[in-house]
Amino acid sequence: MSGNIWVLAEHWRGKVSDVTFELLVLGKELAGALGCELQAVLLGHGAKGLAAELGAAKSVLCVDHPALAEPNPEAFAAALAALITERKPRAVLVPLSNVAADVLGIVPAKLGIPLANFCKDVAVADGSLRATCLVYGGKMETTVSVAAAPAVLGILPGSRASADGKVAGSPAVEDVSVQLPAQFRVAFEKYVEPEAGDIDITQQSVLVSVGRGIQTQDNIELAEELAGLLGGAVSASRPVIDQGWLPLTRQVGKSGATVKPKLYLAAGISGAPEHVEGMKGADTILAINQDAQAPIFAVAHYGIVGDVVEMLPLITEAVKAKKG
Repeated sequence: MSGNIWVLAEHWRGKVSDVTFELLVLGKELAGALGCELQAVLLGHGAKGLAAELGAAKSVLCVDHPALAEPNPEAFAAALAALITERKPRAVLVPLSNVAADVLGIVPAKLGIPLANFCKDVAVADGSLRATCLVYGGKMETTVSVAAAPAVLGILPGSRASADGKVAGSPAVEDVSVQLPAQFRVAFEKYVEPEAGDIDITQQSVLVSVGRGIQTQDNIELAEELAGLLGGAVSASRPVIDQGWLPLTRQVGKSGATVKPKLYLAAGISGAPEHVEGMKGADTILAINQDAQAPIFAVAHYGIVGDVVEMLPLITEAVKAKKG
């Protein structure tokens, strides 16, 4: 079956996202196994200079259009669909992120082609792509064979190490023109910066992050005491933020902040993919959860099966004893 492997290169405010480099690593593995080339697809306006960072790809297809200046999913999907129709790749790897995720729903529906979503890994077996996908909010995995082409695969962040995809080189860049509508139903208005004044969790070396398992707002004091002893701060998963127990600036995950502390203590957090996306880069991850099968344990370096409200005071006392 002919066709190259494509990676949709995600970029935001002039910077290539780390998840793009992860997908380049995965894409190179797949292209090598299939005997085809790895190509990056760079959509934007005035973004051609970013192609130099995509050295892991054999070549870069660059589409420059004013409608692609901001991450409008409708415009991006229209451009990508036009490219797929013309070039017919074997598969397109698209990052599951705030910037690119909406493209996943539009392109396959528009072209009537297969979609494998929430893929944590993809491999080649017997000449076909086989994707390991998370279902039911990450509580189960399923393996699907993607025999038809072209196909779109939504890849979860964390599939590969981003550092391995930051390859020096000068990939061939091809300027490609596509016809886009004069206007779209959705238009980008402006980017709203978060309010200043709260702790910047992205700059913390230690984070004690709380989830549903903390049970009540009053129990957040347990996390704050431990975070204070460790010289860090308290962050949270989305359910805690939605309750109004902590400000939005403390949210970790797909709809919050991406953090990379030296220590990330996940207290009562189940480990849904949307949360893991924002903290998987931590040097050390310690998870506490009553459910021994919680997905968070799959990414944690160390785990404690137990009640967070009981475990946090014990850890706090142990830290105090260690400090003398």
